[in-house]
Amino acid sequence: MKLACVVFSCLLLSAAGVAAARPGAGSDPESKSTFASARIPQVATPAEVPRVPFLVDWSAGATAAPLADVSFLLKAPAGKEGFIGVRDGRLALPDGSRFRIWGINATMQAGLPAKAEAPLVAANLARLGLNCVRFHFLDRLAPTGLIDASRDDTRRLDPQQLDRLDFFIAELKRHGIYANLNLNVGRTYKAGDGVRDFELLGFPKGLTYFNERLIELQQEYARELLTHVNPHTGHAYSAEPAVAIVEFVNENSLVEAWFSNRLLGNQTNKPSGTWNDIPPSYAAELTGQYNTWLAKRLPPEALARLRTEAGVAEDQPVPRLRREEFGQASKARFQAEGAFYVDVERGFFLRLAAFLREELGVKSLLVGNSDHGHSRSGYPIIASTSLLDVVDGHVYWQHPNYLTDPKTGRRAGFEIKNTPMVDDPLHSSVVQLSRSAVAGKPYTVSEVNHPFPNEYAAEGVPVLAAYAALQDWDGVFWYTLAHQSVPGLDDVVAGHFDFAKDPVKLSQVAAGALMFLRGDVQPARQTAARSYTREQVLDSIRLPGSEGPYFTPGFPLSLPLQQAVRVASLDGTASADFGPVAPSPIESDTGELVWHAAGKHTGLVRVNTARSQALIGFCAQAKGGTEHLAFTLENSFAAVTLSSLDVRPIVTAPRLLLTLGARVGNSGMAWNAKRTSLETWGHAPTTIEPVRGTLRIKNLSPARGLTMQPLDGAGRPMGSPITAKKDGDHWILPLGEPPTTWALLSVER
Repeated sequence: MKLACVVFSCLLLSAAGVAAARPGAGSDPESKSTFASARIPQVATPAEVPRVPFLVDWSAGATAAPLADVSFLLKAPAGKEGFIGVRDGRLALPDGSRFRIWGINATMQAGLPAKAEAPLVAANLARLGLNCVRFHFLDRLAPTGLIDASRDDTRRLDPQQLDRLDFFIAELKRHGIYANLNLNVGRTYKAGDGVRDFELLGFPKGLTYFNERLIELQQEYARELLTHVNPHTGHAYSAEPAVAIVEFVNENSLVEAWFSNRLLGNQTNKPSGTWNDIPPSYAAELTGQYNTWLAKRLPPEALARLRTEAGVAEDQPVPRLRREEFGQASKARFQAEGAFYVDVERGFFLRLAAFLREELGVKSLLVGNSDHGHSRSGYPIIASTSLLDVVDGHVYWQHPNYLTDPKTGRRAGFEIKNTPMVDDPLHSSVVQLSRSAVAGKPYTVSEVNHPFPNEYAAEGVPVLAAYAALQDWDGVFWYTLAHQSVPGLDDVVAGHFDFAKDPVKLSQVAAGALMFLRGDVQPARQTAARSYTREQVLDSIRLPGSEGPYFTPGFPLSLPLQQAVRVASLDGTASADFGPVAPSPIESDTGELVWHAAGKHTGLVRVNTARSQALIGFCAQAKGGTEHLAFTLENSFAAVTLSSLDVRPIVTAPRLLLTLGARVGNSGMAWNAKRTSLETWGHAPTTIEPVRGTLRIKNLSPARGLTMQPLDGAGRPMGSPITAKKDGDHWILPLGEPPTTWALLSVER
């Protein structure tokens, strides 16, 4: 599978006449989005209901309170009881009660709104049930980031940008929303920084772990940001209880750089992308550190054997392995070099943690890095990150594969498989993410998404919300709200990852908050723990991709859809047999979640709990529905959720939130013939495939009536309420007019 989240999950780069692309590897973080404007008639395929415009209005709340509001799930102000901590391996409030994060990323300028806009954005995030914002790519030059762009170095923060951040964080705090501050994400260096070969580094991934100057600059940046006193809260960020998490680096691993062949020393010109080789001088520095490490760690006879195998004399350094040499390298040589990289990562994390805690007085929880590359083993990364407070993971369902024009070397579009996750449960985002959770440590997912324009993206939010609760994870952050200031955005889905103008994903975020934050889906009753030897952890790198995403031969990939799964040890004894693969349908041990998949276009996930229920996938498989929810739809694929809007179960609740998700697009958007890329990205307005058909709400306690109020993109009333017809113990409602992605159901008793 493709490396999850090419970390520069940032901006869209598109061009008229070619496939549009969200930047990843090879993108400029400050490039601007452009969109083809040709108006191409939209022609529905047999599997589609024709799309219609449906807009998200971020001015909601300025004049009328939205009906769709789950802000009651949040406790305001954030941090009023003190710092989020850890108890019994879970995030907890100071009184010991469980705390979960249902969050979203805000990338670059989306995290630095103007003061006039910040209160509006914060209020809207709160009403959607989002209780934490991950501030991503703050370490960029102003105006996209915090760093003063007027200097010949990157060592000072821009006062105006910092004031924007301060005010926004204060507004978020006021609404009960915490902050997650990322330190090193996309910083590039200038001549005045005193960084060797600065022009050759790009994002210096890997180098940040072992080069002393880069480590010094990371610490300096952390001091500048975290000791700064926010005048709107009165606290330095190091002592701000509304800062839940501080992250060290983002998708940046020395071990990963090794097995991805990015430590070769061939970078001799300015890099154009995110993932690059390192310059020759840094490769020589790393080889020197490796040989010093070998001399300290290995007995002379073992070191002599390594020299013999490498074919070097006693007075010559042992060369480091390239990926293509992994297969023929002896176990001793491979294990030694792998252990070196793990040791460097561990040393960096522990050093920076001590600096933050002891010198800066940081009281927030610390995260080192994420397990983010599911085409390879992540256990060597987790072996280091699990030394800190929280373990973290990233994944994207079918991350776009970015194409390059061989003649110009420039971006030439993207490709996606564009297939439904519900058809492939054993390689789902749930299964991929589940490999990283460690027993005794909180586990968060700080980046996840079903990237646009995948036609089955409506499955992403509700499926992950349900299974994250089953796995009893501690937090989920969707990637990303946007890359620009949200209130001024055009009514178009601007990039592969932006939520701000996606009317289906935003409505589902509110439903997901109810499932996950409120705990509507019970945690699994059983936990399957697995253990690895230290040698296994490193040898897992050499396993073929077919063993992914768990890289644990014999592990049944259906298990994470049945029980909770955790890593018990990465330095213990090897786990024995795990049991057979579960047949389809795969049922959770709580009985609340069932995943059906028996071939192409047969996938369906059923969620059946007292307060939240859902049918997600191919509608023909949804016969019988859940206890309270059933439908007959024109759509071939949809995600429908039903949730109580207070503490009562659906059967007695007076108000219910209904979400209706299918395909989302832009006007004029045109697919290629294979529906694996876009020939035209499209333009405003955003469009939805309305969920059309008949809805049945059933098995309610005695009720005298039921009405459905369709809602607009801001959660406000749209049109008149629709009165349901009674048919035995069913209440029947028509869907599709007016077209919407959500509605408020009111039960008269």
